[in-house]
Amino acid sequence: MILSLAVLVAVALVDQATKLWIVAVFAPFEVVPVIPGLFNLTRLTNTGAAFGLLASAPPAFARLLFAGLAVVALAVLGWMAWRCRRDHWLVRLGLGAVAGGALGNLIDRVRVGAVIDFLDFYLGPYHWPAFNLADSAITVGVGCLLTAEFFFRRQPDG
Repeated sequence: MILSLAVLVAVALVDQATKLWIVAVFAPFEVVPVIPGLFNLTRLTNTGAAFGLLASAPPAFARLLFAGLAVVALAVLGWMAWRCRRDHWLVRLGLGAVAGGALGNLIDRVRVGAVIDFLDFYLGPYHWPAFNLADSAITVGVGCLLTAEFFFRRQPDG
């Protein structure tokens, strides 16, 4: 449980620090090439879910829906971490990363009504939707959980 909580706190703090820096340094929609042809830093907001899903929904509805889903997800992740065996460190790491990412994006939704995104990867005219460190932590956390399930699952006795 301590590993999950430590990862959650670290992810949420680093995520919020990077978003505060982006908001302080970049104007809305400003783009700064970091690796031309591949990666930019930019300041965007997303009122929807992943990939802008439900971005056109009424703002109050979207804010309440996504904040509520995040709170439920955090409760479920906390319960899973509490129930997880001590020797399942990769599962605990994954749960903490997913929960930290969910908390980081929840803080944005409560604080500014939208999630702040700033990492923009692209190849020529093809752009991946912009994302942030919280989104990255969720992805890495899910990867840890899948790795633990498929490669480190204990075989049943018998």
